[in-house]
Amino acid sequence: MVATEDIKKTVSQEDTDAASRNPMLYDPLQDGVVKTSKTRQYIAALVVCLGAVAAGTALAWTSPVLPQISVRTPVNITEIATNSTGNASSPITQTAPHDDELQLTVAQQTWVSSLLAIGAFLGALPTGYIADTIGRRYTALAMDVPFILAWLSISFAKSAGWLYFGRFLIGISTGSFCVVAPMYISEIAETSIRGTLGTLFQLLLTVGILFIYIVGAMVSWSTLSIMCLFVPIALFVGMLMLPETPVYLLKKGRRADAALSLKWLWGRYCDSRSAIQVIQNDLDQASADATFLDLFTNRGARNGLIISILLMFFQQFSGINAVIFYTESIFKSAGSSLDASICSIIVGVVQVIMTLTSSLLIERAGRKILLLFSSTVMTICLAILGAYFDMKESGKDVTHIGWLPLLCMVLFIITFSVGYGPIPWLMMGELFLPDVRATAVSLTVMANWLCVFVVTKCFGIMITDWGSDMTFWFFAGCMAVATVYVALAVVETKGKTSSQIQTWLSGH
Repeated sequence: MVATEDIKKTVSQEDTDAASRNPMLYDPLQDGVVKTSKTRQYIAALVVCLGAVAAGTALAWTSPVLPQISVRTPVNITEIATNSTGNASSPITQTAPHDDELQLTVAQQTWVSSLLAIGAFLGALPTGYIADTIGRRYTALAMDVPFILAWLSISFAKSAGWLYFGRFLIGISTGSFCVVAPMYISEIAETSIRGTLGTLFQLLLTVGILFIYIVGAMVSWSTLSIMCLFVPIALFVGMLMLPETPVYLLKKGRRADAALSLKWLWGRYCDSRSAIQVIQNDLDQASADATFLDLFTNRGARNGLIISILLMFFQQFSGINAVIFYTESIFKSAGSSLDASICSIIVGVVQVIMTLTSSLLIERAGRKILLLFSSTVMTICLAILGAYFDMKESGKDVTHIGWLPLLCMVLFIITFSVGYGPIPWLMMGELFLPDVRATAVSLTVMANWLCVFVVTKCFGIMITDWGSDMTFWFFAGCMAVATVYVALAVVETKGKTSSQIQTWLSGH
């Protein structure tokens, strides 16, 4: 199609930048010509969310691997979670290690699990600043390097020290991608598919977890680790082909480059001029030289930060990471008649399917209703699990309801995957203006990983001191509070522009 002055205009005619005369920057203005394509938005989101796949493999890696590289000794669920002496009713005898040179004690196992959360907490800290300095794309590329180095360290580890190093390093990358991937997606997506794209991070996280559950049951831990290495390599190659986000480019005054990025993402015939103006209006509404303190002095930013952190708190204090890290042990401790590896795979499959379902529902049902549904059903499931363990630990015969833990766990994973799994990550990218988004997302992710560490490290202690019943009842209480909080303090963000969301957060 030949571009002529009477039907097309440059997105940046007023710019003196020579790039503003690039033919790709001309927008079709005739009726029926302007249109957008969503294909590349999906491709870009899927590529950056390979970081979520890598994070999922790292999270679930301990489940099949620790039994393979542990000292042959009777260990119960509490001893796996902490260095305490447990009293769970069903001891677990771990299998002999495949590599005689690498045999971890219980204390070493807890650090192999916990160091990821510590690394993720520290990795999230500088990522927002780095993303604002060098861009979202280059940050993703830089933070992918520790992923690659970590899996190399883990794959060829001959001592616990190398595992510690690899797990800490992989935590840094995991925390970084929890910041940069949702930020990248929120800045490239059209409003109509922002919710769907926003759920891809959690969806691909569950794909990574399922991969570990399935493959980990069939291969040795070293082979599994080498296979995990290919995910960050694919991520690095994919990020080389993606553009920087239009929001970041416009923040840096690169208007023509921002328009070219939009053309790549939204299609050749999108109205980039109007889209650029919308982004510019959001940037103008924000303070260009926003500081860290603006997160707390600006009412809208402060309210957004409170909501984001509380959603992450409720996400983790549902007990989800205790379930992921110790899925096999939980089922064995509960006396399930099914093989623990099969139980893990069932949970993983359900998690993937229901997170995919959430991505299809998110723009129809909305964020708030899915959060309320999620927390309500999880409260019931956790309360029933608590009652089951109460009966079991009090000596009652529960063999006739040995299926109950599996049922509750599957329902728990279903409702978590529909609501509190993906939606906090999605809303984290929606609640902030571009001037404070990087810092706010970093703080939110740090809060998330702090909760991960606390829950993971304290899970065994809670079971020892409180008992399994009180532990699950505690998590049930947290989700009951979450239901009340979302019902009273959170409004629907589906279909709302950034300006409309900020109007609500600011109380106008």
